Amino acid sequence: MDLPWAGIGFLVLLAAIVLWAIKIYNRLVKLRQRVAEAWSGIDVQLKRRTNLIPNLIETVKGYMGHERETLEAVIAMRSRAQGAGNVEDRAKAEGQLSGALMNLFAVAEDYPELRANESFATLQSELADLEYEIQMARRYYNGSVRDLNILIESFPSALIAGRFKFAMAQYFEIEDPADRAVPKVDFGTG
Repeated sequence: MDLPWAGIGFLVLLAAIVLWAIKIYNRLVKLRQRVAEAWSGIDVQLKRRTNLIPNLIETVKGYMGHERETLEAVIAMRSRAQGAGNVEDRAKAEGQLSGALMNLFAVAEDYPELRANESFATLQSELADLEYEIQMARRYYNGSVRDLNILIESFPSALIAGRFKFAMAQYFEIEDPADRAVPKVDFGTG
């Protein structure tokens, strides 16, 4: 049974389209998994930070007894961050927690005995390291989200993404504009 050339051409074209669709689908799956893996990296770092906070509070409590509002704000923001569900809510809660921690460290500057405490210095150093790790994890996550979202929105891959219901992912962004601001450095001689 001989197939006419047009029939063979049609089958080759059909096979090429199917292979293209499979390739796009597999790339979408790979990027979706990369986003999930990147989020897991952020989540691990955030949990590490959250787990350090009770030790920090206990260390600070003895020195800063009358700074109750500051301590309660950190505890409240920690609880809010732990209870946040989606990426947007988690980013907002974690941003507020970072602000509360920055406030705590600013208030701690008024307590020389606290700053001299070895446990406090160690916890402060660990939190600083974790902030760096969180920043790196957030960059990786947001890069993965960007790649996935571009593929979902680009033609012709949007056809496959829509057909198989691939959803855009949310960026993990800083909410507070003050956190985005470049710090002011003054080398004045005054």
